[in-house]
Amino acid sequence: MSDLKHVAIIMDGNGRWATNKKMPRTAGHYEGVKRVRDISLHANELGISCLTLYAFSTENWKRSGDEVNYIMSLPKIFFDSYLKELMENNIRVKMIGSMERLPEETRKVFESAIKTTENNTRMILNFAVNYGSRTEIVNAAKKFALDYQKNNDLVLDEQMFSEYLDTKGLPDIDLMIRTSGEQRISNFLLYQLAYAELVFTDVYWPDFKAPEFDKCLEEYYRRNRRFGAV
Repeated sequence: MSDLKHVAIIMDGNGRWATNKKMPRTAGHYEGVKRVRDISLHANELGISCLTLYAFSTENWKRSGDEVNYIMSLPKIFFDSYLKELMENNIRVKMIGSMERLPEETRKVFESAIKTTENNTRMILNFAVNYGSRTEIVNAAKKFALDYQKNNDLVLDEQMFSEYLDTKGLPDIDLMIRTSGEQRISNFLLYQLAYAELVFTDVYWPDFKAPEFDKCLEEYYRRNRRFGAV
């Protein structure tokens, strides 16, 4: 994939996909789990280094209790079904966001998947769960302030600040995709998206299969990334 190392996706439209089919919203979330598997394996085959998926935001807690509870059950469904394939394809699981508010079972499922795949060396499959970028940035500033109290010689620059973010050690984001037709960032990786290319597609996440992903990559390669230069 040449210069394309890190793709981030806002997986949007599960509920609307289900509603349009006169199905409960949970059916859309369940179908969306299958797309996580498909797109992850496809991205890995293409040689992408990191795929970050916005699975659950800090704002999503405002949804109905039944829907939130169902979404929190999906990691177990996903890893029970596909962890073996992730291992076979040498994919490493990571997570950004806070585990503190997650149900115990959800937290254990993520911890187990992260531990099981920690020595895998191909693509990083990075889930953003209970994640909000503003909170991440505030927490990073607090961490630096604590370190500065211990060592007043620290000089904060962009490189150092990135070491305090949840995405520490991950490559910069090259491409951000949002499905379902919405055209906004929704508190997702605000700092990390500074020079990313943004692609918005009308396709709902449950219908976002490999050919749709490839179309977004084609759009990315049609663009001229200047990073502020002429």
